[in-house]
Amino acid sequence: MLGEIDVPERLAPIMPRWLSRLLVALVCTAMAVLVRVLLDEIVPGGAVFALIFPAAMLATLFAHWQAGALTAAILILHSWYFLWPVAGSFHFATASGPLSVASVTISATITISIAEIFRASARRATRERDLQIAERDLFLAEFDHRVKNNFAVVVSLLDMQRRRANEPATAEALAAALSRVESIARAHRHLYRGDSGPVSVDMASYIKELCDALAEALMLRGAIRLECHSDPVQLPRDRAVSIGLIVNELVTNAAKHAFSGRSEGRIQVSFRCEPGGWRLAVADNGVGMPEEPVPDRTDGGLGQKLIDAFARQARGTVATESGSDGTRVVLRLTQ
Repeated sequence: MLGEIDVPERLAPIMPRWLSRLLVALVCTAMAVLVRVLLDEIVPGGAVFALIFPAAMLATLFAHWQAGALTAAILILHSWYFLWPVAGSFHFATASGPLSVASVTISATITISIAEIFRASARRATRERDLQIAERDLFLAEFDHRVKNNFAVVVSLLDMQRRRANEPATAEALAAALSRVESIARAHRHLYRGDSGPVSVDMASYIKELCDALAEALMLRGAIRLECHSDPVQLPRDRAVSIGLIVNELVTNAAKHAFSGRSEGRIQVSFRCEPGGWRLAVADNGVGMPEEPVPDRTDGGLGQKLIDAFARQARGTVATESGSDGTRVVLRLTQ
């Protein structure tokens, strides 16, 4: 927006304001004279004073009314002396000449005044907008801090309840809930990192941190490795949270059930770009999924229900392949 461009203010560190206003006035004057010369090739002597007004307006918008007034004064004198009414003279050919020059001067003054009012209004609106943005950023920072604290409280309560649980099934359920809350909290932390802003998540760093936390929480030994790879992708926060929760569920399920009777194994998590969207794959080289549902599962199939729900929330589709050489779950997401 032209009214927001303040040349003297921007050049203040390297030159005085009066000098920058003078330079803007001279540039606008030179442009008007150049256009005048070109027009004279087409319509000689036509609309002598017409270019004074846009040139004065531009100078005012860029460098305040002083630059506009100087531009108007130079162009009026130039047109009066070189173009009208007698070239090379300030004499008037008719008695109405002084009135014409006075009318042009008054019109230029009105134009400069309107441009200065518009420029001041635009600058005031810009300052108010910047103030609102600063207040919003402060509010978001405070909100972010409170949300982090709330996540920390919930995690602490779940962990405390898990430690005090007497029944193994209860402790396992609380541990699963704790892991899910930590996954959401981790995505929230990534919303306010880097240059992506508070609306998107860097999936590469998010998935890496998530896998590191899962490896530590699940106490994966060196014989059972968790490998994670991700393309540098920015995703909206809601989809990122859903994908993180799916990774949490799938890796947890693989660590608990894929390596029964085995002392070593590998879990691989990859998030890749593909034509029209992205692909999340979580694969293991374990024993594979049983053909019939396991009747004594402590979660009653809640994990699979959550995976399906999170996949719908992320606007994706899930496909599972399982055999004696392991299980592979693929989530495909469209843009």
